[in-house]
Amino acid sequence: MNRVFGKVKPWLYLLPALVFLCAFMVYPLFDVCIYSFEEKYNFVTQLSDGFGWYNFKYVLRDQLFIQAVKNTFILVIITVPVSTGLALLLSLGLHSIKKFKDLFQTIFFLPYVTNTLAVGLVFMIMFKKTPYSEGLVNMMLGWFHMTPVDFIDGPYWAKMLVMCLYTIWVVLPFKILILTSALAGVDETYYKVARVDGTSKFRQFYAITLPMISPMIFYLVITGFIGAFKAYSDEVAIFGTDLNAAGMNTIVGYVYDMLYGDAGGYPSYASAAALILFAIVFTITVINLLISSRTSAKTR
Repeated sequence: MNRVFGKVKPWLYLLPALVFLCAFMVYPLFDVCIYSFEEKYNFVTQLSDGFGWYNFKYVLRDQLFIQAVKNTFILVIITVPVSTGLALLLSLGLHSIKKFKDLFQTIFFLPYVTNTLAVGLVFMIMFKKTPYSEGLVNMMLGWFHMTPVDFIDGPYWAKMLVMCLYTIWVVLPFKILILTSALAGVDETYYKVARVDGTSKFRQFYAITLPMISPMIFYLVITGFIGAFKAYSDEVAIFGTDLNAAGMNTIVGYVYDMLYGDAGGYPSYASAAALILFAIVFTITVINLLISSRTSAKTR
């Protein structure tokens, strides 16, 4: 009896977590899969015309979804490498500082604990033109005799620039924290031996620092891709709730609009878009993991 109880006991400890996962993650996932294949599903009557690929075909032809995919990919391609590179440079600078290192680390980490919507509103105020002011950024551009730009309601490139700057600003503190911790864990013996051999600073970085912290870099790249593909609240904070009118909607925003927005009440379309997003993120994550494993194998 005690032997049987000993085998069951670990599962009893895991039972609350398993129930929670099944109720709030596994079941909704299956529900989304079913919704995505139910053609012309009526939210009110709970009836459909059968199962098929119509919802995926509709979403992939929808110009709003295509625009959302375009915005999301531009955001991902620009912000992930730029934010990771900047975080690495700043982390190297912080790591080399001897005095007030903790103070500077705290200052750089402050944006991470600040509400993202509040930061978004600050960015909107900085870039938005009003009847009374050109905005702080345009005022600074005027110092260099440059033409003012309406960054919030103006051309597409200006709005995307604001969005990329905001995203980089928001994710930078976390990446700095992770990379600073990774740099602190590198054994100083490697650098001492390198200095004895007369190795240059760049060579030390390329041959010692980069291989030692590469697992953390790939971790930040993978999580950065996933986070950027899930972007939505940041756009709302800057451009308002009608992202389609601003031309700045994302894939997650499209899913939300299909459920609750002006075009809401279409869970089948929303589910199909969500599964497409899952397929994109899964594919990119697998590619990153394969590159990471090959890179780690070469550095061993």
